[in-house]
Amino acid sequence: MFIDEDVRIPLDGLPLDARLSMPTRGSGVVVFAHGGGSPDRHVAPTLQREHLATVLLDLRPDGDADVPVLAGRLAAVVDWLSDQPTTGGHPIGLFGSGVDAAVALVVAAERPAAVHAVVACGGQSDLAGDALTRVLAPTLLLVGEGDDRVSHRLPSGHVEVVPGLSEEPEALDQVTRSTARWFHRHVGTAPARPRTS
Repeated sequence: MFIDEDVRIPLDGLPLDARLSMPTRGSGVVVFAHGGGSPDRHVAPTLQREHLATVLLDLRPDGDADVPVLAGRLAAVVDWLSDQPTTGGHPIGLFGSGVDAAVALVVAAERPAAVHAVVACGGQSDLAGDALTRVLAPTLLLVGEGDDRVSHRLPSGHVEVVPGLSEEPEALDQVTRSTARWFHRHVGTAPARPRTS
């Protein structure tokens, strides 16, 4: 059973609206950095069936696509989740595709104690720049054929090639299966941490 609620996450000057789906007995939280895209709508229900909470949100209600700005917003979301009675102490995973994959990787580098795992889908992870070398969380890079240009820079990275990633509908099924396995292993079975507040 799930409790679905719309939440407003306070940020300086730009609160973010999000959809939190929390199982009555869950073990982790996965934040979708751009909640509403096709992969998010397809993957989130699968994770919920694995008893993982999901947070769908749009980091750019104002249209800003600057990676540092979006990373600041996502970091604030991770901090907010860590402080909430229902989600605090639970392991957190980040899912991002396209530019949001780079955003998730930057936040994983900035919040190593809070972020337990990352799935970066698509070929824009290189926009994370030097943050890639500081990501400690187990990271799954889902890439199209011939696009593994950042894997050597991720200390905890694993690359999985998804044929037809950007243009084939069948690729979404592989993305969903791989994402569910990764988060189940690294977020769903990770022990909850005591809250520090």
